[in-house]
Amino acid sequence: MRIMIAGGTGFVGRQLIDHFRNPENMIYVLTRHPEKHKDEPYVKYIEWLTPDSQPEIPIQQVDVCINLAGESLNSGRWTEERKRSILESRMTTTREFIRIMDTLKTKPEVYINASAIGYYGTSTEKIFTENTIVAGRDFLAEVCDVWEAEAQAAEELGIRTVLTRFGLILDRNNGVLPLFALPYQMMVGGKVGSGEQWMSWIHIQDVVLAIDWIIQNKTISGPVNFTAPKPKRNKDFGKKLAETLNRPTWLSIPSTPVRIALGDMSDLILKGQYVLPRKLQDSGYSFKYRSLDRALDNIYR
Repeated sequence: MRIMIAGGTGFVGRQLIDHFRNPENMIYVLTRHPEKHKDEPYVKYIEWLTPDSQPEIPIQQVDVCINLAGESLNSGRWTEERKRSILESRMTTTREFIRIMDTLKTKPEVYINASAIGYYGTSTEKIFTENTIVAGRDFLAEVCDVWEAEAQAAEELGIRTVLTRFGLILDRNNGVLPLFALPYQMMVGGKVGSGEQWMSWIHIQDVVLAIDWIIQNKTISGPVNFTAPKPKRNKDFGKKLAETLNRPTWLSIPSTPVRIALGDMSDLILKGQYVLPRKLQDSGYSFKYRSLDRALDNIYR
């Protein structure tokens, strides 16, 4: 199987490369700086998004395309300039991915484009599944909405298109969990804001395994929620994390200082959504980590 990945040097991308790196596959990783990476067995780094790059020439034919590229949501306060950068980075990479696939004589079997459960907006009461077809109205929902619309241009090329709406991806060293765990490790952990906001999470291993599942199951298309079947409220997530780390949970972090420090980005922490992985479950995917207890035990013990 020939796989083309953008964002392959990031958190999820590195895990996917490790998963698919074997004699049966060839992985092409699109990067602006191939000189910073050394080709490995079954992995080749290809230059893209530079003035003279033509990644379609060395690649020529692929079976699977995975686009994870885009500026991180978690790397700083959401100023107006940064909001533009967050949106433009996703639109630019997606359009270039579509262009590359359009040039290929033999089209890939599937195009997997990253998205986020932020598409749904936030709520403490609603339950969201892929049947929720109206996007929310906050910044992240608007980004996901236009991003997904751009990615769906791949369908016009006759390519099965999947939009992976990622929840909070749990890993010991990457993503949101290390930041969330830090106060507990320092003995000052507790709920954030009201503590009632939902945290729809997924273990990194299930992210990788579910992407593999989607590649193999050709009936799956459109938006797919990447969340475990059992979301937790922030206060309950914190209690389980404290128990796993053998730390107390007794302080609360008020909403106001979080909003002052992070601006609109605080919505990622203070608001949430209850999201269920209906399509994955209906297709027969079996989560390796269905419960938060088991996920955190695997990560920390």
